[in-house]
Amino acid sequence: MEMKATKDVSLEMARVWGEAEYLPEGLILSNHYAGTPLPPSASRLNFILMSLCTRGEAHYTVDTRQQNIKPGDLLFVSENHIVDNYIESSDYASLCIMVSTTFYHDFVQNVKNVSSLLLFTTKNPVVSLLPAEVQTFSNYFQTIREKIARTGHPYRVDLVKALLLSMFYDMSGVIYRVEQKGQRLQSRADLFFSRFIQLLEQNFRKERRVSWYADQLHITPKYLSEIVRQVSLRTPTDWIDDYVVLEIRVMLKNSTKNIREITEELNFPNQSFFGKYFKDRVGMSPTEFRKSL
Repeated sequence: MEMKATKDVSLEMARVWGEAEYLPEGLILSNHYAGTPLPPSASRLNFILMSLCTRGEAHYTVDTRQQNIKPGDLLFVSENHIVDNYIESSDYASLCIMVSTTFYHDFVQNVKNVSSLLLFTTKNPVVSLLPAEVQTFSNYFQTIREKIARTGHPYRVDLVKALLLSMFYDMSGVIYRVEQKGQRLQSRADLFFSRFIQLLEQNFRKERRVSWYADQLHITPKYLSEIVRQVSLRTPTDWIDDYVVLEIRVMLKNSTKNIREITEELNFPNQSFFGKYFKDRVGMSPTEFRKSL
């Protein structure tokens, strides 16, 4: 059997997916209707996608797992996951928010905001919203679209970031509601993954070794890597780096601490190592990043 090629889809390419309002800093809000051109083959998304179905139905796979979407369903797809086999009804319509990971990191306030969303969406790629939750999402969507369209506003980007952060906090009630149901039995892999994330949240400022986290869970590093890949399609190192880099970004952006103080607080051996670690993952030095804000 011939393997299907996977195409990387950037945020810029996704601008054609419906009637879009676009923020060059890394955000698209699109009214998607049936017939809107979508990639015909397997597509790896290089951004975070949230899509609320308002009419009709759609069927597709996310990382080979079948997803069926109906009105009131909210789809989450995190960066680097693969969407394929897309089929929609002739009356399909949805509200899509597509945001780059970099822009997402720019408006979140702390690491827990990121982890709660990523962990939740890994387990719940599709969530059925209550009528009030549908209205909340729709209201934010329309307001943010209107603000993006105000290109002459001097604080347009900051205003959009504030609204997005408010929306994430407001919609966090969905996460709480779904998790409180407790109807979904967790597999052994799910449990280990959840414990790994909990340990990571508590210890990433001091520990970046996969072996340390495996020891705390009383399993081997190899088994931890297999579990994390199975559940999230990412490695433990990917998760650790995401937590550490986001914390550095937040500290550089929202604190007056100098590079030496951040280096010490995050348990790096020296400033040189700290600077290389950050630059390798962000593309600029901590000092350059702070000056760019």
